[in-house]
Amino acid sequence: MSNFQQAKSLAHIAHPDIQHGNHQSVFAHLQGVSQISAVLATKIGFTEQGQLIGLLHDFGKYSSAFQHYMRLIIQEQAGYNPDNDEGSTESSASKSLKGKIDHSSAGAQWVYQALLAHLDKLQQQDKTLVPFGLTIVQALSICIASHHSGLIDCLSKNEHVFANRIKKHDDLTHLSECVEKADPEVLTQAQSLASYNGLFKCSQNLKSMFQKYELSVIEQDYYFGMFTKLLFSCLIDADRIDSTDFEQPDNRAERFKPADWGLACDKIESFIAKYVPVNPIDHIRSEISENCVNRAQEEIGIYSLTVPTGGGKTYASLRFALHHANRHNLDRIIYIIPFTSIIEQNAAAIRDVLKGLNTDDWVLEHHSNLEPEQQTWRSKLACENWDKPIILTTMVQFLETVFASGTRGSRRLHQLSNAVLVFDEIQTLPIRCVHLFNNTLNYLTRFCRTTALMCTATQPLLNQLPQQIKHLGELQLPRENELTPNIAELYQQLERVSIKDITKKTGWNAAEITELIQKQLAAEQSCLVIVNTKAWAKTLFQALQHQVSDEIAIFHLSTGMCPAHRKAILDEIRMRLSEGVMTLCISTQLIEAGVDVDFGCVIRFVAGLDSIAQAAGRCNRNGKQQKGNVFVLNPNDENIGMLHDIRTGIAATNRIFTEFDEADLLKPEAMERYFQYYFFERLKEMTYPLKGGQSLLNLLSSNLNNINPTQFTLKQSFMTAAKQFKAIDAPIHSVIVPFNDEAQSIITQLCAINKAFDAVTFHNLLKAAQKYSVNIFPNVWQKLNEQQAVYPIAQDEAVFYLSEAFYSQDFGLSLEVANAQQDLIF
Repeated sequence: MSNFQQAKSLAHIAHPDIQHGNHQSVFAHLQGVSQISAVLATKIGFTEQGQLIGLLHDFGKYSSAFQHYMRLIIQEQAGYNPDNDEGSTESSASKSLKGKIDHSSAGAQWVYQALLAHLDKLQQQDKTLVPFGLTIVQALSICIASHHSGLIDCLSKNEHVFANRIKKHDDLTHLSECVEKADPEVLTQAQSLASYNGLFKCSQNLKSMFQKYELSVIEQDYYFGMFTKLLFSCLIDADRIDSTDFEQPDNRAERFKPADWGLACDKIESFIAKYVPVNPIDHIRSEISENCVNRAQEEIGIYSLTVPTGGGKTYASLRFALHHANRHNLDRIIYIIPFTSIIEQNAAAIRDVLKGLNTDDWVLEHHSNLEPEQQTWRSKLACENWDKPIILTTMVQFLETVFASGTRGSRRLHQLSNAVLVFDEIQTLPIRCVHLFNNTLNYLTRFCRTTALMCTATQPLLNQLPQQIKHLGELQLPRENELTPNIAELYQQLERVSIKDITKKTGWNAAEITELIQKQLAAEQSCLVIVNTKAWAKTLFQALQHQVSDEIAIFHLSTGMCPAHRKAILDEIRMRLSEGVMTLCISTQLIEAGVDVDFGCVIRFVAGLDSIAQAAGRCNRNGKQQKGNVFVLNPNDENIGMLHDIRTGIAATNRIFTEFDEADLLKPEAMERYFQYYFFERLKEMTYPLKGGQSLLNLLSSNLNNINPTQFTLKQSFMTAAKQFKAIDAPIHSVIVPFNDEAQSIITQLCAINKAFDAVTFHNLLKAAQKYSVNIFPNVWQKLNEQQAVYPIAQDEAVFYLSEAFYSQDFGLSLEVANAQQDLIF
């Protein structure tokens, strides 16, 4: 650049540096985001399109209106939000600009006009490419227009939202002014990227991708939406990365370092070699593991690993994932786990395998979203983007990344490409998400170099849907992609428990249940009781506290406890079980999916047969007894009216109890019949139905119920769908709890963080706080607020911590004062 051009570039500020005066120019920011977005979009096969939207995403910042806002911020040395797009300012003078600065529409309009001009030529050359070309025009434009708000609707019930945004008047978008004032290099590069040849090649690419498969209309429209969402994710993450690197330049050296999978493979092979099988179960686990490593050399796709509980699938799946990532040069491995209770357990197992390496560079545990969707600029930069080689997260976080609103989850979406996704206990997928999940996984594995591994002892039939709903989205999981040969034989070999159906017409009252528990505890020395509700867990725990002798340790587990609290309890339970001392645990169902404990006896409140099978995996896990007993009973009074999945699971289980002998209840044939009853009788729920006859699947695909007609191929109501989505009726608030001294120290540091913004410290503190966070439902959140039990870490931050008085060492988060300790004082 010439000196004149350089001066012109610096005259246009994207992000001010109030402390040092080294402002980031619009030119530098656009170039930086463009380069990063191109790298990220390469994974999904659209490098130049990622480059183009990165280059023009903040094109509107060349406007006088935005530059006036920058000067006010610098002059006042005020806190600011660089994402201010039609308002969100903190300073007094700059508040007058609220709602008036639109800097996202200009770039969207420029891309739309430049690419749309090529469609006539595209029609003449190959008219079959026009729908794909129009999709590209619209997708790139909508990504830029939406990069502050989350993807906007294309159509809504009463409005052509996207079309109206593109038609927005120049007086409001400042497009003409920005074209006049922009750095020439930006316009030259944009024109090159928006060429006819570029559109033609991209249209051919998209067409060839989709036409490899026989897609229904709904599937193709959903895929158009996935194409858009993945590009959007690349842009959001690139924008956040470049902005963070401007604040913290040292971060740049750590970006995009490839994982040394060969080294990791050597580590796990050395780890496995240390363990010599000493009993029949060990030999079976070894065979399962060897099958996985041998099959890891196969092609990218969807696989299943159906292994009875206690079959060693954690290490077997890790072995497959590491060798598969190494074989295909993938970026990362993401474990998607049903509950936070097993994230730390699995993370500890992985760290043990990688011992000798800096595991903090390798492994990231993402327990919860402490950052709310309505984020400040500080929390947007600190937001987790899954950039480590091995990620452990929950199904809730996975589903929110794909479907939730705003930009927080969207930032992570592209990380699901060029990756191995290991779904642990896949049977916990919510029924209403079946088609959304299937279509998403099919897209990622077909077009984004992603392999998905479905792990469980109780495999749902996602790839065997009834004929009448296959067109809505069926998982493309071939039967030959099962990694476990001779499943029926394997289940027989690993049979270690007997299921005892002791349900009765009148149900069991609390006194009868506590008597049964004490009887079994005396006989077996250890007993695990799994209930369906926190209320029953608390009732039994409190009753037994006063009935069992002092030498018996009694423990309680529920999701009201933070992960660190649950881990401490599980560590003590495992120690006592290994020493053979009397141990009793009362838990909600969080313990039954994958938690590595081995009790002499299990008592399970009746639930879905898959839950009962998972509970059975916590009994005689290592084959120390000839056969352990799992008692299934029905309480006489249980408030599960709102727990639809549990109620329908119980109904299906009761049918299985009448059709199969007790000895056959854990066999694959019984489980398949159970899923036919439980799963397939809920076909209408699988589209994620909404009020008024609408569904999330429709909103994210053909969107037939919304305003029509339209010339556009993208019809999705992205934002409407995202606002309607809730993962597993997921808690929408997270709060940091003062479980111990470390948790209290983290809260203190967060409350005292420098308002000038220390991104690294803030990010690290939020990571550290995840294991001390509890996810809570809106009604609980409201009650805590009414009692002034939760506080924000700062006035401008929606990250909250809990009063110490409302956290119990027995039960976790409480709705009433749980102890007399004083609150933290800051």
